[in-house]
Amino acid sequence: MPYAQQVAQKDSALRQLLAPFSPQQWLEPIQSPTTGFRNKAKMVVHGAAHAPCLGAAAMDANGQPLSLTHCALYSESMQTVLAQLEAWIRKAGIPPYNLAKKKGELKFVLLSENLAGGTMMLRLVLRSEDAIARIERALPLLKEMCPAIAVVTANIQPVHMARLEGEKEIYLTEQTHLLEYFNDVPLVVRPKSFFQTNGVVAEQLYATAREWVRAINPSDMWDLFCGVGGFALHCASETTKVTGIEIEPEAIASAKRSAQMMGLEGLSFAALDSTGFSMQHDSAPELVLVNPPRRGLGAPLCQQLSHFAPQHIIYSSCNPQTLAEDLSRLDGYVVTKVQWFDMFPHTEHAEVMVLLTHQPQ
Repeated sequence: MPYAQQVAQKDSALRQLLAPFSPQQWLEPIQSPTTGFRNKAKMVVHGAAHAPCLGAAAMDANGQPLSLTHCALYSESMQTVLAQLEAWIRKAGIPPYNLAKKKGELKFVLLSENLAGGTMMLRLVLRSEDAIARIERALPLLKEMCPAIAVVTANIQPVHMARLEGEKEIYLTEQTHLLEYFNDVPLVVRPKSFFQTNGVVAEQLYATAREWVRAINPSDMWDLFCGVGGFALHCASETTKVTGIEIEPEAIASAKRSAQMMGLEGLSFAALDSTGFSMQHDSAPELVLVNPPRRGLGAPLCQQLSHFAPQHIIYSSCNPQTLAEDLSRLDGYVVTKVQWFDMFPHTEHAEVMVLLTHQPQ
């Protein structure tokens, strides 16, 4: 489908979905590059040790494992490295995991690249630790073949199911993170940290949120489901105090490191459940920013926010359906602004950000 038609179709669908909430202002969507925009590749490892293939859980027309190393969603540098990784896995003799036979070791290859390019992180999802010694012996060869890879980890996923990763992460390089810069804000990306997959659009998402916060000019705000702190770090200059909450400790460690690099004061982060955090308080600041996972905020947190009645809520959502469900649960609010960001071109998905203003009955 031509890209302009994709954008028009998404815009129409989103307007229809959010029409019951009568948005006062519908801003123009932020569009994306149509190729090379994804900064993270998630590849299933197929085939045998002498002929590994990185792709999807599918076969080509000849019944052979489908390789996606040259998928146009990724930059040319990522495509080159993915192709090199197939060769490296073969030379290192790492056996791909066979789902049907429940044999082999290497299940998935997860490759991330920073927006500026040139630096990548490789995560090897393994059935067990049995192949780690073999991988470590092959690391010099990996560095020679793929010098852009700065971070390598082994993630242990022993469960025989389609779950992408396990709890245990083993660092195989001295460097443990990538450093990303969005709008001159440093963001520390660790293996398990949630991070937006479209850097060009994510930059504009964070910049827009900062503009909205600047217009509100709050003295205090919460950033719930803050991840590595993208929103909080961008908005810290527009308010006196920001509290970022995220359940994943690794992401909070990244956010704290970024805040230290920026020399920010009045900015704090804690590794807590966002709903549980809100329940521990008797009130909320005048602005609450939320960026929940696809499941949305859920009824308990919506009820708590309705009870607190902060003057403004900025809601950034990767799932417009659950956004609409949550908007129906938030009492006393009007939708002041809507803007959507084409974070996921060539799919039906969109990142939607809305500004809610409290208007009690």
